[in-house]
Amino acid sequence: MTTTTLAALVPLLPFLGALAGLAVGRTAPGFVRPLAILPVLTAAVLAVIVAVRQGGGRAIDAATQLTPTGSVPIDLALHLDGFAVLVAVLVAVVATCVQLYSTAYLRDDARYPSYAALVSLFTSAMLLVVYSGDLMVLLVGWEIMGICSYFLVGHYWETPEARAASLKAFLVTKLGDVPFLIGLFALAADTGSFRITEILAAVGNGGLDQPTLVALLLLAGVAGKSAQFPLHTWLPDAMAGPTPVSALIHAATMVAAGIYFVARLLPVFAASGAALVVLAVMAAVTMIGSGLAALAQDDIKRVLAYSTIGQLGYMSGALAVGDRGAAVFHLISHGAFKAVLFLAAGVVIHAAGTNSLAAMSRMGGLARRIPDAYWTMTVALLALAAIPPFAGFFSKEAVLVAAEHTALGDRTVAPAAAGWTILIAGLLAAVLTAAYAVRLWLLAFRGRGADVPDHGKQPLAMTSVLWILAVPTIGFGLTAGVIGDWFDGHGLTPSLTTAVLATGVTLVGGLVTYGAWRHTTALAARTPIGAVAAHPDAEPALVEAESMTSHTAAYGTIADAPDPADPGRLLLGPLHRHAVTGFHLDALYTALFVRPVQAAARLVRFLDREVVDTYVNGTGAVTRLLGTAVRRAQTGNVQTYVSALLAGSLVLAIAAVVFANVNAGS
Repeated sequence: MTTTTLAALVPLLPFLGALAGLAVGRTAPGFVRPLAILPVLTAAVLAVIVAVRQGGGRAIDAATQLTPTGSVPIDLALHLDGFAVLVAVLVAVVATCVQLYSTAYLRDDARYPSYAALVSLFTSAMLLVVYSGDLMVLLVGWEIMGICSYFLVGHYWETPEARAASLKAFLVTKLGDVPFLIGLFALAADTGSFRITEILAAVGNGGLDQPTLVALLLLAGVAGKSAQFPLHTWLPDAMAGPTPVSALIHAATMVAAGIYFVARLLPVFAASGAALVVLAVMAAVTMIGSGLAALAQDDIKRVLAYSTIGQLGYMSGALAVGDRGAAVFHLISHGAFKAVLFLAAGVVIHAAGTNSLAAMSRMGGLARRIPDAYWTMTVALLALAAIPPFAGFFSKEAVLVAAEHTALGDRTVAPAAAGWTILIAGLLAAVLTAAYAVRLWLLAFRGRGADVPDHGKQPLAMTSVLWILAVPTIGFGLTAGVIGDWFDGHGLTPSLTTAVLATGVTLVGGLVTYGAWRHTTALAARTPIGAVAAHPDAEPALVEAESMTSHTAAYGTIADAPDPADPGRLLLGPLHRHAVTGFHLDALYTALFVRPVQAAARLVRFLDREVVDTYVNGTGAVTRLLGTAVRRAQTGNVQTYVSALLAGSLVLAIAAVVFANVNAGS
């Protein structure tokens, strides 16, 4: 088969698997798990073959007109360059691991068939975004991911947290999608095409009339989909969904789509220096704000969620300084270690019976109970903190080197102001990343108290994928010196200056956090704390759902715990109460948007019921009165009808005589 045929099968197979899974889910449940795993696994193998054939060389394009539109045509197009084929491998491999993990994680879940089908559809949609060479076809995958995330985040719909989170994720991302869609049409109107290659050619020839406007409209959609400030608030709440879904969203789909979109169309954004500065400021605020918020969270998954927001900020920062190679390099590296972190967190929650770091800090022996999760999560946290030689070190350094070159004027794609903004924010975020990574590890695995219950080894389906994903977490960064051809031929190796500086501040952040933990850990024994699920031997998904419910019941919120032994509370000081709520952005948005919209809705309802309905109901009432009057005349008595007829005839006769006399007199 040709490379383009294989590439077409990559998104098609998970889509067919989703349809088949939905079709046989109730009638033949024994086929559900094979239909969940085998199509995605086959797609992963084909994605690897496509990547090998493409080889980082010249892009492969193929297209056929999908439908005539009378103006700008829409093509079913493939565009396979180094970025596309590598990101497709990441998506397919992580999705395969998630499907395999889910067979054990949701082993007794009655809704597993629909869950597995939605994960396959989610994967297919992201692969469509990755391979698509036409923006309208890309938009189809973009929007399918949005609706899939709504259903998957709301999988535990019995819990109020999941219901609210799914609705919030859908609405916030749609809020960004409205200007995004306008930007796509404006871009096509200026360039005369939806084909990515033709758009980039037109931009290169100066064919974009309003580059700043178009870029800012597109950035709104990117901010929503990739959870960047100020549209990032949906992502921490989306942790109310099952842990495998969190891994898929954070590592390989949804949030990666926005970054990948900007990387694909970077010349469009680079045509406007103002747009790049806006992107740089957005990335800087995202990196620092999410780092502070992560340091305050008690829910282990919310720590990882804010971590994802911050790492996406690094990717946005690389794009803001015009280096899409560094951005996609960090996207792939982050996808590997973040998948490990979330899937390992699912094992931790199952073993501990809680998602609360405060509760875990009062348990002993957790690391011994789950050695696979302990070691792989340790490696992934080291990669997250950018400790050499793990993958996160090399990819984060690529971002900082790109920012350094732009700041010092060695590269002129973006303004120097964007370079300095990303460089300074990136170093500050490195300190915060190390701090919350060390805090998470210490509270989860160095707790002191009664041993956690021993309910046997975790299922092989859950632990095996951790080691599979740990391989790129450890080794992918070491390929930085030899994979430049896949990334526009740009070098990805660290520079001595940024490597020493970034590693130094990372170590400072980690050591300061360790010192704070040593100072506060003595308080843990004197402060009892709750939020532990009652059934640690139940299936992992049930334990997770119960842990969310018990956390909110114990502390009043999913984000915080009144724990004086928390080193994050000591480090943040008075800033902690603001950071734990995400700096009150939800409250701000509620005051600025939600309440006014609700008030307007109540006004419309009042006008509809009390004004519009009054006229409608009044018309009906008059009609009923007239009908009543006419109905009373219908007695069924012939004598009455004849009398009325004679009386009417007499009246008409008198009227005729009077009218004739009046006319004669005049």
